[in-house]
Amino acid sequence: MRKSIAVVTMSGLALALAACGQAESPAPAASGGTSAPAAKPLNGVTVEVAAKWTGSEQANFQEVLKAFEAKTGAKVTYASTGEDTGAYLGPRIQGGSPPDIAILPQPGLVQQYAKEKALKPLTPEVRKQIDDNYTPYWKELGSADGQVYGVLVKAAHKSLIWYRDQAFQDAGAQPPATWDDLVKTAQTIADSGTPPFSLCGASGWTLTDLFENVYLSSAGPENYTKLSKHEIPWTDPTVTTALKKIGQLVGKKEFLLGGPSGALQTDFPTCVTQVYGQDKSAMVIEADFVATSAEQSGAKLGEEAKYFAFPKAGETEPVVLGGDIAVALKDSKGAMALLEFLASKEGGEIWAKLPGYLSPNRNVSPDNYPAELTKKLAQTIISAGDAVRYDMSDLAPSAFGGTEGKGEWKLLQDFVRDPSDIASIQSRLEDEAKKAWK
Repeated sequence: MRKSIAVVTMSGLALALAACGQAESPAPAASGGTSAPAAKPLNGVTVEVAAKWTGSEQANFQEVLKAFEAKTGAKVTYASTGEDTGAYLGPRIQGGSPPDIAILPQPGLVQQYAKEKALKPLTPEVRKQIDDNYTPYWKELGSADGQVYGVLVKAAHKSLIWYRDQAFQDAGAQPPATWDDLVKTAQTIADSGTPPFSLCGASGWTLTDLFENVYLSSAGPENYTKLSKHEIPWTDPTVTTALKKIGQLVGKKEFLLGGPSGALQTDFPTCVTQVYGQDKSAMVIEADFVATSAEQSGAKLGEEAKYFAFPKAGETEPVVLGGDIAVALKDSKGAMALLEFLASKEGGEIWAKLPGYLSPNRNVSPDNYPAELTKKLAQTIISAGDAVRYDMSDLAPSAFGGTEGKGEWKLLQDFVRDPSDIASIQSRLEDEAKKAWK
């Protein structure tokens, strides 16, 4: 459902693989005075991994798998699930022939498969890597009923606003640091004759990303976690505050390219093209993967296509991540060894040197990334520490947080259409949440 990162350039691969693939210590000399290399621990073992990645994402992941093969002697095969991971895995699980490892695009699938008893608890060795390299929040995200099943292996940074530098220069505007400054900047740009925002309103998930950033910042990490579990209602005053702030942007027709109607007819990535390819607007609110569409529109990153951190709407600097979670569907030595490798600092550093990757591993130094963009984004993840949160709509039951024309997607679109009655929107959100969390 969520787009993937594709923003950095290839470098450092040969060095990384050489470091990972060094031969182990030689065995004692055999008869005849010759020495043979020690057998690698997983010689003869085959591990099947299933994930949604295709194209360059798949190719880069397979380079990481090659490093694991060189280190252990295992052979890893890859199967693409396509975008609907559940539709691919369901029949294989029911037929008794699941892959050893599946990489899930939504934490909700961890809970679903755990209830179906399709997942294998992680070994102490894998759990140690998680404890050493991840914040407790990420461990909880991959757990169900007290058992740890998943490793968050890949992240998408969703707390960014991208802007067209020339539009800011023409208006005499500067990147804002706070929500109030963002509203003022939007007015300055609107006064210059350019609509400030190209809103991707036809793609409902982009509106959930906007809400999540404002809510995390204004309500704080603890309330964010509670709302994501429906432990507080959508009628809560913290939700009111967040929607009022969003209303400061979507409630002004001159702030949206094409007004509310135009915004609700603009999907992702058309909203990016309107900013960079067509020069119709100044800003687009979305994640790091905007960079790919901006480059495809002819904008050069760091020059015409720039970004700033999502401005603080409260006490918390918002850092919202999407990401992919690796789980074991077979309790095999090879599966657990690969999960241990993917959760390690070593595995994360190899992947970080390749295009299209951000690591949630706090011990993977930003210095590993070959591009300034990803270096900076990685540093914000590390700096945010325990305040980082996962995409809330992806934590919700899909009927509420992940279905086109339903639940949160539709109701936030209704809010953009008419932000004047916040209480009604909250009430309808709560009604839909109650149905989804039965």
